[in-house]
Amino acid sequence: MALLDVQDLKTYFHTEYGLVKAADGVSFHINQGEIVGLVGESGCGKSVSILSVMQLITSPPGEKAGGKVIFEGKDLLKYQPNGPEMRALRGSKITMIFQEPMTSLNPVLTIERQLTETLELHLDMDKAAARERAIELLKMVGVPDAAKRIDDYPHMFSGGMRQRVMIAMAISCNPMIIFADEPTTAVDVTTQAQLLELMKDLVTRLDTSLVIVTHNLGVVARYAQRIYVMYAGRIIESGPAESIFAQPKHPYTIGLLNSVPKLGERHGERKLIPIYGLPPNLINMPPTCAFLPRCTAKIGRCAKEPWPELRSVGKDHYISCYVDIKGK
Repeated sequence: MALLDVQDLKTYFHTEYGLVKAADGVSFHINQGEIVGLVGESGCGKSVSILSVMQLITSPPGEKAGGKVIFEGKDLLKYQPNGPEMRALRGSKITMIFQEPMTSLNPVLTIERQLTETLELHLDMDKAAARERAIELLKMVGVPDAAKRIDDYPHMFSGGMRQRVMIAMAISCNPMIIFADEPTTAVDVTTQAQLLELMKDLVTRLDTSLVIVTHNLGVVARYAQRIYVMYAGRIIESGPAESIFAQPKHPYTIGLLNSVPKLGERHGERKLIPIYGLPPNLINMPPTCAFLPRCTAKIGRCAKEPWPELRSVGKDHYISCYVDIKGK
């Protein structure tokens, strides 16, 4: 049984230009102790989907238009966003590492206060015990001289160290699920690798589940066991990481892989092939496959029939496409 089961999730935004269907029937599940990758171009609905699970979409303009989020046998979408049930879950059983730590951390509060607040709220610790636990967490995520740095403010930390603080906050209550929304975007490549290895190690040590939301296929190739590929508010391919990378079936997934350089290739050995065109306007979605104008493998029925539902193309491997692509 899945730890978290998202079924047909729909999140829309009401704007002056029209209705934006940011997540339009998104379904995915997370098992205990696994790392899942949610990938796709900017604007495809990745962040909206996980923010919807956490009930962090502001209404208005956001709207819970449908779907279920089953966690521990209960539908989280039936709770009020700021009600006691969701407040008890967020930060304790389900946590989130946000994309930009400098805008996620409060600039006028010390690192200690931002760490101890969660511990006092969810674990009912007193101030002394919470401070001791906070120092332990900073050491766990690799912040040097943690006993002194805990009294510093966010602007006194580097980007990588601020992200380590965010990771410490996320794991402080031993959560069951951690959502990491582009957790390494704002740091350099070396720090990126260190943070990803740190998160992988913590998943193993704490027996928690991690969802990495990213556009970086290299990240999910190394760390994720399963991958969901999103496009225009929908899941268009899903499956085990090995299957997705060895035998991608959807033209969009193939396009993403063809546009990424591979380690070990010589200069000029393989020409990178970009995906031409732009993602569709989510306000004025076509009745057919949204990838149709950019697709190089389209057939006649693609322009005549509705966007296809997910279908099986292998063991636990599914695509939303009419075309049968053999090989990579």
